[in-house]
Amino acid sequence: MTDAVKATLKNPRQSAFMVKFAVSCKAASKKRRQAEEYGEHIPSFLIASITSKCNLHCAGCYSRCSNATVDEEPVKQLTSGEWLKIFDEADELGISFIILAGGEPMIRRDIIEAAGRKQNIMFPIFTNGTYIDKSYFELFDKCRNLVPVLSIEGDREMTDARRGSGIYDRLISNMEKLKQRDIAFGASVTVTTENYKEVTSDAFLKSLSDRGCKGVVFVEYVPMTEESRKLAPTDNEREYLTAEISRLRKEHSNMVYVSFPGDEKESGGCVAAGRGFFHINSHGGAEPCPFSPYSDMNVKDTSLQEALRSPLFTALRSGDILLDDHEGGCVLYEKRALVEELIEHVQSK
Repeated sequence: MTDAVKATLKNPRQSAFMVKFAVSCKAASKKRRQAEEYGEHIPSFLIASITSKCNLHCAGCYSRCSNATVDEEPVKQLTSGEWLKIFDEADELGISFIILAGGEPMIRRDIIEAAGRKQNIMFPIFTNGTYIDKSYFELFDKCRNLVPVLSIEGDREMTDARRGSGIYDRLISNMEKLKQRDIAFGASVTVTTENYKEVTSDAFLKSLSDRGCKGVVFVEYVPMTEESRKLAPTDNEREYLTAEISRLRKEHSNMVYVSFPGDEKESGGCVAAGRGFFHINSHGGAEPCPFSPYSDMNVKDTSLQEALRSPLFTALRSGDILLDDHEGGCVLYEKRALVEELIEHVQSK
């Protein structure tokens, strides 16, 4: 939180919001500590995939590979009212951050407008940027708890190769418009064997900073098929990434840098299944994380608090899987056979 406040100091409106939000975070932290005293752990983060629909077909997309994102019209997905109920519950529990994802989350304007009313919670919106229009700029200007995080893969050639022709130019145009309005935004980078040096270079990150970007989320590519395995960073490339992010934090503190799963490893292992965050899919299923699409509870039928107590989550937190060493970007995906065995076991009881 301190780093985020520093990153917005030159923006009076955003820094004023961040000071108020810091007070909310303190109150939320107190709720979580009180729950801990009664033996109940509440994470500070929730990931909400609010739609299964997306207008792009990014190369190697994990969500499409797992059929969490499809081209068909969504069926039996949570309504805006049901999502608002989840946001209210999260606020009551002391959850301070809800990442809005998809599919492409900005397709669901109704949900994002509902999120804007929950000022005690910060909503980073991981978006491909193609749905941002005048009304969205106005909403972001009004509701400073909504923070667009634009997905970019490096330069024009790298971004368009993965996301589609013309996407890079649309992202840059939106970044410049966000800067003109003094709206804080971030960038999300999927780190692969092809772009790991480009996306950690001073030139690339300076280009983002100059356009007003306040933070970068580096996500190691998770191979969902054998064909895409070649894109997953090797041990040497992950070591390079870790060293570069450490350097950036020391030399370029004008932006916040988050690394997944690098920061998890420093905290002692995977923080999914409620250790540090959990995932609600577009149909309401409570899952350990987006890369581990297994669920034994649905929030349509129960509360968030009960979902956190689910047999699957409880078994994962009390076992060794989350703490295991692993090669790729997600231990639960890499050890999915064990997770499948575990959910069969808990469901058979």
